[in-house]
Amino acid sequence: MNILDPILSLFSPAASGVRRVAPAEAVQLVTEGRAVLIDVREADEWESGVAQPAALLPLSDLTSARRIWKPFLDQVGGREIILYCRSGSRSGHAARLLAAEGFKTANAGGLSDWRRAGLPIGKPEHRR
Repeated sequence: MNILDPILSLFSPAASGVRRVAPAEAVQLVTEGRAVLIDVREADEWESGVAQPAALLPLSDLTSARRIWKPFLDQVGGREIILYCRSGSRSGHAARLLAAEGFKTANAGGLSDWRRAGLPIGKPEHRR
């Protein structure tokens, strides 16, 4: 056992109630209806492409008024919320925040992980 293991375990996904999922697993869970995929990047970032079939719900709304997030959370039911962003950092933050509120969450990392896995990426539907 490494002397830092107890400290590092505090920052692990398991310690926060958040697990990390590979993009392929995320697709499978969404296809089975057991999860929803959420892109937490901001609207100006979506033009570079979005993982399919992700809903577009910015982190800034989750951490403020929840104008977009509240109706979504009211309808999510028992499905797992799988989040991603550009690099996995913001999606990890969002996943921890929602897990603390009792939602089942997972972090799928960044859009680059999705691209590397060869999974579908499309243009966002414009809804402002």
